[in-house]
Amino acid sequence: MVRIMNRTRKRELASRASVADTFVSRLVGLLGRRELAAGEGLVITRTNSVHSLGMRFAIDVVHLDRHGRVCRLVAPLLPWRVGPVVRGGDCVIELPAGVVAATGIAVGDEIEIIPLVGTHI
Repeated sequence: MVRIMNRTRKRELASRASVADTFVSRLVGLLGRRELAAGEGLVITRTNSVHSLGMRFAIDVVHLDRHGRVCRLVAPLLPWRVGPVVRGGDCVIELPAGVVAATGIAVGDEIEIIPLVGTHI
């Protein structure tokens, strides 16, 4: 589990986010879940695109470059959609729909992913 902070705006994006860093965990993502609750999120490493095929709910998608800067936002990505392939994207953060608007995150913001005790990213 990790905490996700927007260092530029000094706002928390997620207090407890999972990390998908293996082939299987990246493939599965949020599939099978009924919702993504407030404070939750998913960090998907080594990717520049995501989809919501098979999902039951909308999500906000934050694409980061290799330096942890926001390079694209998709808010919201509705169920059964394919998101864009983001050139220069290195990592994706999936958040509950509405988080992008509520926190004011913007392209160029610096994001920090903070491992919680016992977590490796």
